[in-house]
Amino acid sequence: MEICHQILEKIKAYDTIIIHRHMKPDPDALGSQMGLKYLLEKHFPDKHIKAVGFNEPTLTWLAKMDTVEDSDYQGALVIVCDTANTARIDDKRYDKGDYLIKIDHHPNDDQYGDLAWVDTNSSSASEMIALFAEATNLDLSDFAARLLCAGIIGDTGRFLYPSTSVRTLRIASRLREHNFDFSELTRKMDTISFKIAKLQGYVYDHLEVDENGAARVTLTQEVLQAYNVTDAETAAIVGAPGRIDSVSLWGIFVEQADGHYRVRLRSKFVPINGVAKEHDGGGHPLASGANSYSLEENEQIYQELKNLVKNS
Repeated sequence: MEICHQILEKIKAYDTIIIHRHMKPDPDALGSQMGLKYLLEKHFPDKHIKAVGFNEPTLTWLAKMDTVEDSDYQGALVIVCDTANTARIDDKRYDKGDYLIKIDHHPNDDQYGDLAWVDTNSSSASEMIALFAEATNLDLSDFAARLLCAGIIGDTGRFLYPSTSVRTLRIASRLREHNFDFSELTRKMDTISFKIAKLQGYVYDHLEVDENGAARVTLTQEVLQAYNVTDAETAAIVGAPGRIDSVSLWGIFVEQADGHYRVRLRSKFVPINGVAKEHDGGGHPLASGANSYSLEENEQIYQELKNLVKNS
């Protein structure tokens, strides 16, 4: 692919490369960011390649970030992975470099960067980094392959989501050929703590489902404190309502410390990213995120979800 070779030429032209991803990272954000880092370190050992962002405690077993000084950005190439819009980029220094590249698989609603590779047909940004390596004949290290595999597994829901294509499975198969403990990786990704297991029970006990399969549950600050979980840790239960046969789409409303709600939206077949865009968010057709700033807006979002499934 021509775009991959254009990106490679920019990589070759810079001595310092700083890689960003989105806030509140998931396995794909870290997998694509760190997979790219270790891919480049293998082939360009004389370059300074750093990954920047918050060290999410629940995912430090997968990767840890580097310390990046302001001075590092002078004359640097900056690459942002898996981030649809600038508001969600972790570390706002992303625009302090000499050249900016966007690599992402979300709808390109926020067009940023001097060069952008956006492929909504990819299951994940990790799939795109694996494609980049393949297109440019850069062989992956075992550790980079492990990271990219984790990202693909995470964003495809262990290959259950519609974004899983024939290409996704082919790339995953190639990554699996590398020397890393695949069983250990998938077991780690599938393991939840006892407190998250109890929170999942709360979700099932308090899930509201209408006659057409629109569902919601609200996790207030009081609930989070009672179960001793953080907002980031609630990501582990986002898919739980979808296991119920009568649920078609759902929203999980997580109250933040400042009082607003982070709304995780999921659907089995009806696109819900339009609702997310109307409420300070966005994302994929069947997996999006939004923000609500009042209980009234929570009700409005749920009503919109109910209307969606009713009219589908």
